[in-house]
Amino acid sequence: MSFNMWEGKLVRLRPIQPSDWERFHQDGMDAEIARLNDRIYGPRSEEGTRKWTEEESNKGWDGHHFRLAIENFNGELVGSINTDKCDFQNGTFSYGVSVFRDHWKKGYGSDAIKVILRYFFNELRYQKVNAQVYSFNEGSVKLHNSLGFTEEGCLRNMIYTDGRYHDIYIFGLTKEEFKWK
Repeated sequence: MSFNMWEGKLVRLRPIQPSDWERFHQDGMDAEIARLNDRIYGPRSEEGTRKWTEEESNKGWDGHHFRLAIENFNGELVGSINTDKCDFQNGTFSYGVSVFRDHWKKGYGSDAIKVILRYFFNELRYQKVNAQVYSFNEGSVKLHNSLGFTEEGCLRNMIYTDGRYHDIYIFGLTKEEFKWK
């Protein structure tokens, strides 16, 4: 029986394709999702989104810093996940995950994170992952707690959105704490 490193129990991770532009464009117009992921940007044209997906699909693979599409086993694009702050010397990294609104609470984000953790911990010898979560993103707070992350700190009043300042929670998980369930 073969094993696909990029498949979980619910999703597979794949390169972003130019044809994904419409789904990303639709998602990019949702202000709530924009706030939860990063911040509200100015409107992007369809051509701008096409260009972004084209650029993402053409990026080379270094094995550490990347963005991948999250696809369910029905072949639907349901979101994306990216890795960053990869520190080879100290064996730490971070990631960001975004699931399209109509696919929330189906386990896709959790499964995609587990695939990434399995790869970084078991193939690349990283020993710790860090995640920053906005305090108002209750779904992400619950997700990281359910995955066994420890809340290691709080950066107070770091994000200004929707007329208020919000904290950033810092979560961490070591290789020894990671459990593929």
